[in-house]
Amino acid sequence: MIQLSNLTYYPIKACRGFDVAESQVERMGLANDRRMMVVTPAGEFLTQREYPRLALVTPAVKNGMVTLSAPNFDSLQFGIQSTGTPTSVNIWKSKDVSAIDQGDESAQWLSDWLGVSVRLAHVADGFKRKLNPAYAINADDHTGFADGYPILIISEESLLDLNSRLDSAVPMNRFRPNIVVKGCDPFAEETWKRIRIGGVEMALVKPCARCMVTTIDKDTLAKSKEPLKTLSTYRKQELGVIFGMNIIPLNEGVVRVGMSVEVLE
Repeated sequence: MIQLSNLTYYPIKACRGFDVAESQVERMGLANDRRMMVVTPAGEFLTQREYPRLALVTPAVKNGMVTLSAPNFDSLQFGIQSTGTPTSVNIWKSKDVSAIDQGDESAQWLSDWLGVSVRLAHVADGFKRKLNPAYAINADDHTGFADGYPILIISEESLLDLNSRLDSAVPMNRFRPNIVVKGCDPFAEETWKRIRIGGVEMALVKPCARCMVTTIDKDTLAKSKEPLKTLSTYRKQELGVIFGMNIIPLNEGVVRVGMSVEVLE
């Protein structure tokens, strides 16, 4: 039986995530997931590619409050602002995305940690960043500050297959999935078109092409050629080096760790 084995939020796009026992699935993705993003003062998005130290920032969200913490650094707590005077930010090909600045305290905290002037932005309430129409299921399919799609799924078996080929195993957090499942063959998720978890139906629409962010150890920040070097020997497709599947939720509802995953198509 295929089961949902782990759920992970990434409240701030470029920072590390935290595991949860259950989540509300919204059309935009998991509730609170990738709704915030670190940007330059001009509104250009930043990632671990430019600033690996973002991997050490741990955000926690509870009751509308965010706590930021990092090793040997004073933590900061502030209230999420999702309404107010919007500002424009850019992420990949999406320009002029409507966002709400999260204030000077969070900006200063992140600037001090990174050693460069940055701001923190939250996607504005009501804004819909439309998906690539070549892969969208419905005309209003949208996401927040995810790279391109609302949810990413990977099976434990796929990671085990990869680790069996590596000299040193890598953890799942190298790939930053929201949903991890177990009980299937390696890379079986790439053959699924639609699944149901609880009452939530999801469409698996596009393999996820991986980048150099996967080569950064999220605890030590050490960089290497792995796992991309090994993945490229057997997982390279026209889209790139593939690991994981991008998902579009078709409705909303609650999913929990331990739920069965039903393959509909």
